[in-house]
Amino acid sequence: MNKHAYIFPGQGSQFSGMGKNLYENNASAKKLFENANEILGFRISDIMFNGTDEELKQTNVTQPAVFLHSVVAYRTIENAVPQMVAGHSLGEFSALVANNTISFEDALKLVSIRAKAMQKACELVPSTMAAVLALDDAKVEEICATVQAETGEVVVAANYNCPGQLVISGSVKGIEIACERMKAAGAKRALVLPVGGAFHSPLMAPAREELAAAIEATSFHQPSCPVYQNVVAAAVTEPDMIKQNLINQLTGAVKWTQTVQSMVVDGATNFTEAGPGKVLQGLVQKIYKEAVVDGVN
Repeated sequence: MNKHAYIFPGQGSQFSGMGKNLYENNASAKKLFENANEILGFRISDIMFNGTDEELKQTNVTQPAVFLHSVVAYRTIENAVPQMVAGHSLGEFSALVANNTISFEDALKLVSIRAKAMQKACELVPSTMAAVLALDDAKVEEICATVQAETGEVVVAANYNCPGQLVISGSVKGIEIACERMKAAGAKRALVLPVGGAFHSPLMAPAREELAAAIEATSFHQPSCPVYQNVVAAAVTEPDMIKQNLINQLTGAVKWTQTVQSMVVDGATNFTEAGPGKVLQGLVQKIYKEAVVDGVN
């Protein structure tokens, strides 16, 4: 059975000018942007269309901006009937709007709360992330575990993006030590990323409580199709489970490689990325070469 999957990008795919053509040429898109401006209490559309890279990089802007752009782009697809959805990290919220689990308004509020809570958690401990290229997943996990055991610093595998591309997350010192060891073990690169915190690691625990309270207070409905969630890399349709996985995602790993593999096993042949950039389209092709991929931005 050939199934059509819709996928949604996360933080990092933002760019200045994002969504401007949609706003100018699509009445229902314009309405969503204005609705978002009202909910957030500032004109995020102005920052998206004309902001500098610096302005767009602030977590409290980036996350709502990428989410908003993704939902608007998705809603411009005529006759979109997803048979499965997934999102990379933040993208999971867009996916849950696409399969009718959460309303657009509620999801935007959650994304804004999540962004601010993560920002606060980032300010508590100097922490960062690093991309590790061309090293076996198991080896990366082993080095992280060893560094943690020997130094007491937090270092974990955070994003399994595609085979040979893993992102690790942790304290600045832990990441520095781990990067040296990754290179020594044969990684082609172990490169510290320009992010202000250790996303998807135990260092996000302070943000978790705030997000959990907000998620628990939000109505989640029976989805119209399964969502393949980051932390379990499997199809989920039970609203309470979806909530729990969304909370766990803050401190847990984004298993994107395993998620796409699960979708393929369950029949996915076509993947449409809705939102800024083409990052996920590239990752899907690296994970499953036969996939038919396209995008709407």
